[in-house]
Amino acid sequence: MCFYIILERKRVERMLKYEIKKVFSRTGGRIALLVLVFLTGITCYFAMGISYTNENGETESSYGAAMKLRRMQKEWAGDLDEEKIRRVIAENLRISSTPEARSDNVRERNIAYGWGQGIMGIRELLNRSYATGFQEYDYYLADSLSEDDAADFYGNRVKLLKDWLLEEGTAELFSDEEREFLIQRYEEIKTPFYYDYMKGWTQWFEYAPTIVMIGMMVLGYLVAGIFSNEFAWKADSVFFSSEYGRNKAVRAKVWAGFLIVTGIYWTMMLVYSAFTLIYLGTDGWNCPIQADYSNGWKCFYNVTNLQEYLIVAVGGYVGCLFISFLCMLISAKTKSAVLAVMLPFVLIFLPSFLENITSSSVLNKILSLLPDRLLGVGRAMKYFDLFTIGGKVTGAIPVLFALYGVLAALLPPVIYREYRRRQG
Repeated sequence: MCFYIILERKRVERMLKYEIKKVFSRTGGRIALLVLVFLTGITCYFAMGISYTNENGETESSYGAAMKLRRMQKEWAGDLDEEKIRRVIAENLRISSTPEARSDNVRERNIAYGWGQGIMGIRELLNRSYATGFQEYDYYLADSLSEDDAADFYGNRVKLLKDWLLEEGTAELFSDEEREFLIQRYEEIKTPFYYDYMKGWTQWFEYAPTIVMIGMMVLGYLVAGIFSNEFAWKADSVFFSSEYGRNKAVRAKVWAGFLIVTGIYWTMMLVYSAFTLIYLGTDGWNCPIQADYSNGWKCFYNVTNLQEYLIVAVGGYVGCLFISFLCMLISAKTKSAVLAVMLPFVLIFLPSFLENITSSSVLNKILSLLPDRLLGVGRAMKYFDLFTIGGKVTGAIPVLFALYGVLAALLPPVIYREYRRRQG
């Protein structure tokens, strides 16, 4: 009995290896991998490309420059309390009052900009906290602040939200419960924020959607032919008439798709993370995302940079897994790899097109639940997409994870049943 089980297991493993080998033995499969490697490398290059202005007003872009910027910003690391905000406002006023900052000479203004690189992130938070409106932004606003304004830093964030909800958050956009939910989430965040140098996370979050979408395009191409190739090669009659053609061989195809998506996605994500975070540093992993002006000042999800990293990485995987399984189902049902390859492009680009041509609360609700949001879940966290389920208000992110996690788990058996009943 044990011998039979071992023999069967080895037979299944051989079928699985054969299915994976078929994908990468094709010229198209090899080219797709080369394209993936090239585009991942280009994205890593741009993610690591930060600049630093030296004492001569010249821009540097290198590892040494990144470390100089890190040292300057680490001097301001710690709790962003009222005393530190006062110091930042005073330092900003000192720099903005220098002859260099007021000069008409570009190089001298660059020199003055270089002096303020250590507080630049906090300065941008000031521009957002003391803005005249929730959607307003003025780069020079911080220059008009006084140290006495420091006490209002955190209160302004909540006040701006309340004013915006009162003026523009109409019933069409948010219900009373949803407005209360947003205000409560803003008020619940722990203050003062812990602030630190976090350029590694900022850059990682900025280019993560690009990496995930590149991976999805390539994965869609690779898995599209797993179920249609037998028909394209006129080998379907042989395949389905074989001893395991309608059971173990079909399961091997499903498992091959799962392993290809899992292996390539996590390899790509880990390579991207290693290059970006090792090069720029992981400092600031425990900072709330609201402490990063470019990442989440207005966000109502109260998570740290590390927690958002995990959400983005896992969300991208769930999204890629769902779309890849959907490609495989279309391939199995239509016997065509062409239609399956088109699916990722439609799911990624159609929502953006619809958002640009029309605007309605109903459409926005629908668009916020499409799988492209999972591929760019870091950006989706900045949207005020809310749902009321069972009388409780929640953001779209938990709904997306639950919805597509379940669908991704249900699709493999559907693919299996659909393909095994195909006529050879």
